[in-house]
Amino acid sequence: MSDAGTPSKFISFTFYQTLVLMNTLKKTFLTKSEIKAMDAEHKRKLSFNIGKYNEVVVKGKQQFSDLDMARKKAKNIKWKTIENLGEYLTEFERNFTRNGGKVIWAADAQEANEAVLEICKLYQAKQVVKSKSMVTEEIHLNDFLEQHGIESVETDLGEYIQQLDGEPPYHIVTPAMHKSKEDVAKLFHEKLGVEPNLTPSELTLIARKNLRAKYQSAEVGITGGNFLLADIGGVCVTENEGNARLTTAFPPVHIAIVGIEKMIPSVNDLNLFWPLLATYGTGQNVTVYNSIFTGAKTAQESDGPKEMYVILLDNGRTNLISDPNIRESMYCIRCGSCLNACPVYKNIGGHTYGATYSGPIGSVITPHLKPFEEFKHLSYASSLCGNCTEVCPLKINIHGMLHYNRTLAVENHSSEFSENTAWKMWKLAMTNRKMIDLAGAGMKTKVVHAIFKNNWFKRRDGLEFQKSFRQLYQEKNTK
Repeated sequence: MSDAGTPSKFISFTFYQTLVLMNTLKKTFLTKSEIKAMDAEHKRKLSFNIGKYNEVVVKGKQQFSDLDMARKKAKNIKWKTIENLGEYLTEFERNFTRNGGKVIWAADAQEANEAVLEICKLYQAKQVVKSKSMVTEEIHLNDFLEQHGIESVETDLGEYIQQLDGEPPYHIVTPAMHKSKEDVAKLFHEKLGVEPNLTPSELTLIARKNLRAKYQSAEVGITGGNFLLADIGGVCVTENEGNARLTTAFPPVHIAIVGIEKMIPSVNDLNLFWPLLATYGTGQNVTVYNSIFTGAKTAQESDGPKEMYVILLDNGRTNLISDPNIRESMYCIRCGSCLNACPVYKNIGGHTYGATYSGPIGSVITPHLKPFEEFKHLSYASSLCGNCTEVCPLKINIHGMLHYNRTLAVENHSSEFSENTAWKMWKLAMTNRKMIDLAGAGMKTKVVHAIFKNNWFKRRDGLEFQKSFRQLYQEKNTK
């Protein structure tokens, strides 16, 4: 028995399970990465859609007279907010409840899901409509509700397509980025029984017709939140299709599930954050629909929910906030610009990561939102080129935090034995000139080929060492 009274066999078994899961997740990631990186059609679709984004985002930036100053100001506001998050959350709760709303604090995904289920049972809901929300993907809300006999319908067109196909979102902003219009037409034909080879406009009308009935029959509408406003107790929802407004207008109950890091101090900060989110997210000056919800409808209002709940979700976010080296990741406004700029994401796509949040920012936060040992490999899915930091609207030091995660893996002794051994051998050789010189060109060639035969040289020509630096230097200086 251990000091805590836990059998040592149980500890060993748990450690073994963790080790197996860790290796499985990593191998799955590497396998999927290789498949996607070699899939020419997948890369063509991804390149096409990211190319369209790159064209429009340049135009969107032109609305700022001093873009660099706007980014610095936004970062300072988020710094102030996260450093005093407890005070702002309390202020938000006080103001929102004063307006008649109800606030629920959820420590993790289970608490958030149970809270939604309890509300659904209270109002005898058998169907809910849901606007686009990454945080509900994070807690796997759709699957949870389905297990309890409640239908959850995605109303964002991209999310609707993904739900029909049984896939999670591929991208933070554009969930079906990896699909072409032909793919969507085929999917609608197979799942909805419509004519094949329909145009995008015709497909959109079909989705619109199907979803209209769902808005009217649903008892609960669920949204996320792009920002929380402390001073007025408001939840901001940004969209381009109007589906979130319908989600919150027709059903008698509105539930907003929002991560605690989405807080900003004041409604007056939106004149900065809304344009930044729109520009870096979709290249627009501002998105088409921008709504602020401060509670259920009043007597003076003709539509809106009779009851409104806000679920404030932690689910590992305090882990990120408590570490000053990684806290900056909580400034993220989920624009997706770092994904579009990342050379790794542009080759392997979003589903490969095996996590809700993909790309550079996902690789930073996922190991801290989930067991670190199981997802630390994502922090190595980066070239550390710094392009993610360069394009971030809030100048978040993303590549620096990816490097920090790697450092944590080493300090926590969670890096693999083979990796540790390789670095020790490299250090020994690099700090011993004689040892390097003892290994001739032929031996160096064999060693490098043996080490990298299953990755670097799998699709590349081999290397052949000819002469050492000392030999070249001596030849040059003896002439």
